[in-house]
Amino acid sequence: MGKETIYKSEEGKRFLNQHYENYINTFSFDVERIYVETSFGKTHILVAGPLEGKPIFIFQGGNCINPMTLSWFTPLIDKYRIYAPDTIGHPGYSDENRISAKDNSFAQWIDELMNYLNIDSSAFIGPSYGAGIILRLAAFMPNKIDCAVLVSPAGIRLGSKIKMIKDVLLPLVLFNATSLEKYLNKITGNMSDNSMRDIDKTIIGDVFKYTRLEQEMPKLTTRKELVNYSSPTIIIAGKKDIFFPESRLNKIAKEIVPNLTAFKTYNMGHFPSEEHLIKINNEIIEFLKENY
Repeated sequence: MGKETIYKSEEGKRFLNQHYENYINTFSFDVERIYVETSFGKTHILVAGPLEGKPIFIFQGGNCINPMTLSWFTPLIDKYRIYAPDTIGHPGYSDENRISAKDNSFAQWIDELMNYLNIDSSAFIGPSYGAGIILRLAAFMPNKIDCAVLVSPAGIRLGSKIKMIKDVLLPLVLFNATSLEKYLNKITGNMSDNSMRDIDKTIIGDVFKYTRLEQEMPKLTTRKELVNYSSPTIIIAGKKDIFFPESRLNKIAKEIVPNLTAFKTYNMGHFPSEEHLIKINNEIIEFLKENY
């Protein structure tokens, strides 16, 4: 393998690409796939929904595969034109070099994608790391965002590092050393409040096993960075989210996001359950009706 790779082996890359294809095959809607050359590298984008629909960009969570995140928001595909890029430097078909989430790089990357697609501005949805990417765009190119949905967002505040070490990092070290399913079950249970789908659990295990994980979280956004950002924004957070718990996000989010129209809290982990996804999508649909 060359130096610009996130995979530990070619075999591991094949495994994860097969997971990607299998996930696409579970969708009940047509998915187009396009490649866009950017100054940060080649970007693979999944496209779905009616041609005449208003555009929505959906950014994947970190260290997972794009179709997994896209599957959370399938109720939007009947009405909206969805663009879901594989984040460069994360599992998927985009180039594998990392992009810094500390500066304006992600904003420039999104701007290049939008220019290619002839989209001046759009709605944006991002869970976890994907929300952190959207906040980088809000900081540097706020006019690109018509409205934003941030689910369990990175880029605002982190949860307890001690808890993350105990509940995720230590069992991850043991899982990588032994490949025992009990350690994977512990990690995924802690990440999802014991509600993660089996298909996702398997994929997360293979991401842990076969990739060099992205360990750098998106920069914590400041109030000053968002002084020119005025687009309607909703944040959806989980009380049991080990990475970005509602208790750490709520006060800070209201201080730094100028037009935070709603902050919704659910009794969920970082990965929402099927039941929570129904409620989340209903919230998003109502938010988009009012603000887009």
